[in-house]
Amino acid sequence: MSSFLTILSGIPAIPLAKWINAFVTWLTGFAGFFNALTAGIGAILDAIQWVLDLFPAWLFIILILLLTWFILRKTKHWGFMIFEALGLGLIWNQGYWHEMTQTLTLVLATSLIIIVIGVPLGIWMAKSHTVNVIVRPILSFMQTMPAFVYLIPAVALFGIGMVPGVVASVIFSLPPIVSTTCLGIQQVPADLEEAAVSFGCTPWQKLFKVELPLARTTIISGINQGMMLALSMVVIASMIGTLGLGSLVYFAVGRNDAGAGFAAGIAIVILAIILDRLSEGVSGSNQSHNK
Repeated sequence: MSSFLTILSGIPAIPLAKWINAFVTWLTGFAGFFNALTAGIGAILDAIQWVLDLFPAWLFIILILLLTWFILRKTKHWGFMIFEALGLGLIWNQGYWHEMTQTLTLVLATSLIIIVIGVPLGIWMAKSHTVNVIVRPILSFMQTMPAFVYLIPAVALFGIGMVPGVVASVIFSLPPIVSTTCLGIQQVPADLEEAAVSFGCTPWQKLFKVELPLARTTIISGINQGMMLALSMVVIASMIGTLGLGSLVYFAVGRNDAGAGFAAGIAIVILAIILDRLSEGVSGSNQSHNK
């Protein structure tokens, strides 16, 4: 054992950081690709922000209350609707409304991208053992790496602003939806799959008419987790120029202004509770529908 430790101590330091820097520098050579990606994500952000800014604050609050009533209409939700009205009213009262919509834009854009990438990848993992073996450790790596680290290559490849914030949030929020989609497909009862095949379903028909409907609740649960992780990134992403409530917290820390920091933090908590409850409501509605 001692000889092994002696040999180990004699090995020079592996230049891991140098290799990673070289890799990031190599990636910057594909400027055209990353510029196109930046333009695409920027267009998504602009479109969502345009829609959110289309409504005045009072009308936006009414629309959220109507949406909540529709999603949670089968459960007792009046207390939550009162919380929504008071919470959103407080954000408006504090003058954080535009920052709130910017944060919501970041979360919705991130959620849209992780759904587009995560659901097909999760299905592929469920169908292919090889893909599962390759992708699963990558997902574990993405989940365990400190979120702050993702900001460094995001800045190198996408500059500063909202777009690198979305990219970092996507990397941080993607693993749950991929894992839950894979789990949901794998948990579909085998007898139902066999029945679908015996009735002549093609693989695509079996996927869209049997597996995805049965796995829908699990997939929505993964989307909910990804959305909450994206919201948890708003303060971290503000360090690279991402606008929204997170930037208010970040600036408050810089000024040692505890009051402004907590006020913006409370606004983030209110937004997180509303998004979490609404996405849970969608999942519950689907569960009831499946029954």
